[in-house]
Amino acid sequence: MDATIAIRGLTVVRGGREVLHGVDLEIAPGRVTGLLGPSGSGKTTLMRSIVGAQVVAGGSVEVLGLPAGSPALRARVGYQTQAPSVYVDLTVAENLACFAAIVDVGRARVEQTLATVGLAGHERRLAGTLSGGELARLSLAAALLNGPDVLVLDEPTVGLDPVLRRSLWQTFHALADAGTTVLVSSHVMDEAERCDDLLLLREGRVLAAGTPDELRAGTRAANLGAAFLALVDKAEERS
Repeated sequence: MDATIAIRGLTVVRGGREVLHGVDLEIAPGRVTGLLGPSGSGKTTLMRSIVGAQVVAGGSVEVLGLPAGSPALRARVGYQTQAPSVYVDLTVAENLACFAAIVDVGRARVEQTLATVGLAGHERRLAGTLSGGELARLSLAAALLNGPDVLVLDEPTVGLDPVLRRSLWQTFHALADAGTTVLVSSHVMDEAERCDDLLLLREGRVLAAGTPDELRAGTRAANLGAAFLALVDKAEERS
């Protein structure tokens, strides 16, 4: 099956420092792929490169067969940033009406998306009065409005309670089951178990890629946290 996202030799320099070093990877369609790694490993830079919001120094990034950032991809790619990307002085409904106008979808789609993220009934609340978890869900709703083929989520569950995290992961898998390619970043290893595929990133390089079972088997580790540490140790031995 052709990759939804194909990256070859991606190099990114920020602030005079190379933060991605010739990254090569592929992401399969209709799967939840986890991008795992510690803070500062380059996860956000990689995601920005995929959605076309990052200047790159070298290599190529293709999404759905097109160069990342192509105008034709704007209606097909959804992106949720780490920080809530909503207007705090507007209501939930007003926020989504604004984003719906940008992506040219109607009220029925807004109502469906509110239900998907569990915000139905909150339409009249000011975004500034929402909890952190509710803001995260509103940002996710904005990214989902256009029914994207590719959904890129930068640490969408950080700071959320376990029940809400479980609910969001169920949503991610439901979207993938319906055909959406979902890329989710996290630095929390227990979330790795919730992914179909994993990309382990450290210091701007991909340490390993595969399913959770493949990574555990390849390192003979009891869990993914131990597998990640084993891969780090192996990389340091080679350097």
